[in-house]
Amino acid sequence: MDWAGRTVPLADPERGPSGVAAVFVAVLGASSYTYVEAMPDQTLPSWMRAHVHAFTFFGGAATLTIPDNTKTAITAPCFYEPTVHPLYADLAAHYGTAILPARVRRPRDKALVEVAVQVVQRWLLARLRNRTFCSVTELNTELVPLRSWLNDRPFRHVPGNRRTLFEQIDRPALRPLPAQDYEWTEWLSAKVGPDYHIQCEQRYYSVPYALVGTRVEVRLSPSCIEVLHRGQRVASHLRRYAGPRFVTVPEHMPSAHRRYAEWTPERLGQWAAEIGPGAAELVAGMLERRPHPEQGFRSGMGVLGLAKRYTPQRLEAACRRAVELGAYSYRSVKSMLSGGLEQAPARRVVPPAGGTHENVRGAAYYEGEQ
Repeated sequence: MDWAGRTVPLADPERGPSGVAAVFVAVLGASSYTYVEAMPDQTLPSWMRAHVHAFTFFGGAATLTIPDNTKTAITAPCFYEPTVHPLYADLAAHYGTAILPARVRRPRDKALVEVAVQVVQRWLLARLRNRTFCSVTELNTELVPLRSWLNDRPFRHVPGNRRTLFEQIDRPALRPLPAQDYEWTEWLSAKVGPDYHIQCEQRYYSVPYALVGTRVEVRLSPSCIEVLHRGQRVASHLRRYAGPRFVTVPEHMPSAHRRYAEWTPERLGQWAAEIGPGAAELVAGMLERRPHPEQGFRSGMGVLGLAKRYTPQRLEAACRRAVELGAYSYRSVKSMLSGGLEQAPARRVVPPAGGTHENVRGAAYYEGEQ
């Protein structure tokens, strides 16, 4: 694996030059079967994405992968123990290949790809030297047929071509591809907040509440987020790019939080409707008047929980009277039931000029004391 020394300029029809495209070259050892692809740059994501495409093109991975000693892939060059970038090593482990980087300034360590780079520059890129490309995609569209021509071109001194030798020698020796392509991943460190969520790119993902205050490792891929603590995976979520900012798994909650999270407005309204229309209207009003749904759930569940102590008829009457009075609170309904006031004629109290609050007890609260 190597980058070609020659880049391809890109130009916008309206704005002029817009950059250059890097050319990635991969070649198999026995057949010289060649893969070539243009990438927007020579960064690690482009390097690894080109590897994935090359392995897919070959239909497998070789036992050894010999890259150039590029800084994007090798973080610490060394004759005896070069340090491979962790993400690059992760890709190699995914495909079951071993990274054996060439030594610094030792082109013979990767002589095959050096020759392949020369062939690509002289026979493929040279044909495109007078063309103007607006994007990497447009350049790759032209490189695909040229790549096929190169692999089908007959050898001069031996029978066959790169493709026939590939089918005979290299393909049977390749390791099979895994079920899924490798996905580009990033590693982050995050601290679990008091709400047992971690922040990742303006989104919040839950972890077990016992980890509140600890630091965890986060593995990001385009489709998934994995959270690890001391090397063990403790949470996994589908990565979210839109929609609600909080992604919460009920099993991660403390039991007190989970009891309310399992309820939805539809479920609460259905339970209230079983008692009567007055209860349904009261619960709906509670959900609308609270700034947070959890507060409305708690109040609604408190009202409906009174059915364990009072008959449905009395509870329905109290809810209906609370709606007539505009008293959308659990305390109001409980006060009516405890004082036996649910059947009393409704008498709406005019609030004072200074305003009122739903938790302030009105005149109906004191009627039973007379």
